[in-house]
Amino acid sequence: MQIFDRIDSLIGADDCRAAIEEARALLLRFEQWSVALTHAIDDFLLDLIRLAFIVECYGRGFELLARTLARRRPAKVRLLSEQVYSAREK
Repeated sequence: MQIFDRIDSLIGADDCRAAIEEARALLLRFEQWSVALTHAIDDFLLDLIRLAFIVECYGRGFELLARTLARRRPAKVRLLSEQVYSAREK
């Protein structure tokens, strides 16, 4: 899905606040599909917010670690969205 390619590029963006807003807008279309998917989206957005906080407070020193952690969440969102989407098509 192109949405997840864009989200992956947002994790690497310099402007973390803008990335959070764009990711939130992209993921809104999945939010009502299932409770588990909604929770996974919330967890991912919290990771992006943590990333922005770390970069703002500590500079670029911890940025790589925070970005690595943030990249793990979209995989869960992608898997859940694919499962829910395939179940909706049946």
